[in-house]
Amino acid sequence: MIRAQHMAVQSNYSTVLISEFLLICFPNFQSWQHWLSLPLSLLFLLAMGANTILLITIWLEASLHEPMYYLLSLLSLLDIVLCLTVIPKVLTIFWFDLRPISFSACFLQMFIMNSFLTMESCTFMVMAYDRYVAICHPLRYPSIITGQFVVRAVIFIMARNVLLTIPIPILSSRLRYCVRIIKNCICTNMSVSKLSCDDITLNQLYQFVIGWTLLGSDLILIVLSYSFILKVVIRIKAEGAVAKALSTCGSHFILILFFSTVLLVLVITNLARERIPPDVPILLNILHHLIPPALNPIVYGVRTKEIKQGIQKLLRRL
Repeated sequence: MIRAQHMAVQSNYSTVLISEFLLICFPNFQSWQHWLSLPLSLLFLLAMGANTILLITIWLEASLHEPMYYLLSLLSLLDIVLCLTVIPKVLTIFWFDLRPISFSACFLQMFIMNSFLTMESCTFMVMAYDRYVAICHPLRYPSIITGQFVVRAVIFIMARNVLLTIPIPILSSRLRYCVRIIKNCICTNMSVSKLSCDDITLNQLYQFVIGWTLLGSDLILIVLSYSFILKVVIRIKAEGAVAKALSTCGSHFILILFFSTVLLVLVITNLARERIPPDVPILLNILHHLIPPALNPIVYGVRTKEIKQGIQKLLRRL
């Protein structure tokens, strides 16, 4: 009798088709949403504006048509896509209380967030290799870091991260869902999959393994690149050579440090979820899609002489 009832319940679950989810931002502090929307809107406009200006500057300025700046353009494009995928929906929830998100849109957002985040990490790794060759093997730099190298790097970045992260939304979309309320502003895999009636062990295991494999391997290669760079810089005895060498990779190192720090804080808060209010990881997740995109072009624009001059020329034309 009990087994028959259990089978009936499972049958009921399978017949209920959820066509949309409801995003509940900050379950404990929903009254803060209108106040929070102002700084988020300003950061969003800053991120979109700064990255757009940087892309136009690199496109129009012939002196910036070099591999290093092409990689920086890729980073800006990834930042723009990530911002547009996450922030407009968050702001519509804050302003107009439009909480529903369709089933397909939710999993599309999940795919873009996972794949583009790892693409950013991989781009930082390729940029670290670019700086390693520039400082450790300067005479071979023109023959190694070419336009063809950039094309191959872009293909590798896209193929690796799309192919390895696409199973995450596919696995989640194949689950049966008993609840439609997501206690988050965005469709993260863990926030969505835990609403399922099915066993989500495979989902959690795959995301954990892939996340640490991709981000971890990138971080290890970045650390190795900068270890070799530091070793070479210490040996340089020519006056002003050390400062010049460090300035060529200073901006890149600052961005990697900030990207890794924010990501690490986000991981720690998620692991310590029981000791931290649930709204804190939600806020950090949103900020991780906003602050790095806003800072990346500003740091490069301020610290890189060629980009600064290119932006000044662009503004004079306007």
